[in-house]
Amino acid sequence: MIQIWVYDGILASGVFGPVDVFTAANRIIKMNAVEARAPARLMRWCLRSLDGGPVQTASGQTMPVDGKIGVNGPSDAVLVTAPFVSDMDSFIGNRRQVEELSALLRRQHKAGAVLATYCTGSYLLAEAGLLDGRVATTHWAKSRDFANRYPRVELRSQEVLTEQDHIICGGAVTSFLDLALRLVALFGGPQVAATTAKLLLIDPGRTSQSPYADLVRDHGHTDQLVAKAQKRMEASLQQKFSLSRLAAELAVSERTLNRRFKQATSQAPLEYLQGFRVEVAKRLLETGFTTPSSASQHVGYSDFSTFRQLFKRKVGVSPSEYQRRFANTQRALDRSE
Repeated sequence: MIQIWVYDGILASGVFGPVDVFTAANRIIKMNAVEARAPARLMRWCLRSLDGGPVQTASGQTMPVDGKIGVNGPSDAVLVTAPFVSDMDSFIGNRRQVEELSALLRRQHKAGAVLATYCTGSYLLAEAGLLDGRVATTHWAKSRDFANRYPRVELRSQEVLTEQDHIICGGAVTSFLDLALRLVALFGGPQVAATTAKLLLIDPGRTSQSPYADLVRDHGHTDQLVAKAQKRMEASLQQKFSLSRLAAELAVSERTLNRRFKQATSQAPLEYLQGFRVEVAKRLLETGFTTPSSASQHVGYSDFSTFRQLFKRKVGVSPSEYQRRFANTQRALDRSE
């Protein structure tokens, strides 16, 4: 039995997307059982809320549930749906709900249940202390906030799925499909999961969030020194980076700048600049009107081989492959506006 835990403010697709995947998997399981003349071991699931009553989704729909969380003891798995909110402070600030869910999650995990969540649902597992010392992922746009809040978690924000000690985390919103397929593989078998993915046109090879991440212009911190450093670096992409020169321009020591930068961004200055250069290159490639080599020159890499290696390490695909996949999409979006 897979329990799907819901509460106010979730996306309806985060519930019914996985349910549709499980439904499709059961159809395949039935077909396989008929061919093998064997009994079908179908997947089962139910929806649960904290009080056993219906919840309201982010779009205002009222979603009925099958009962109250914790009534029937441990399950094979618990799928924790994610809150669709921009302000995680207000969500986590609802301490009664967070602490109640945390206690129930710890109980389920201790009893041997697989815990699965996606996107901002990872915050709930982290609040419960279940991700301390373990790998996890979350929505790419929340990675810096998540890392600052939960430094004991080994965050791998570029990954679509992480899994350790019966805890599975998914990345941005639609990773609930990848998460559902993983649960199908666990409880229905890898072959059923593969066939389900083909039937529903889900790409099981989507292993990185990096190609989908956007350049976030908000620096996300209050350190004015670091913000000035970032703006100078962003304005001089084509210049060779020198930490000593940047520190001198800001009238601080290299050690101070490096320390403040890491505190504010969780990155060293050069690592931040490399990431920013790659993001700018992604935007250029999406237009379809520049070559990977030209994009490399534009962001300060005269050696295309070096740029290509960096791009592939950061994004998960080569510059040419990224352009092939996303340039047409961006043109279509531009035409629709």
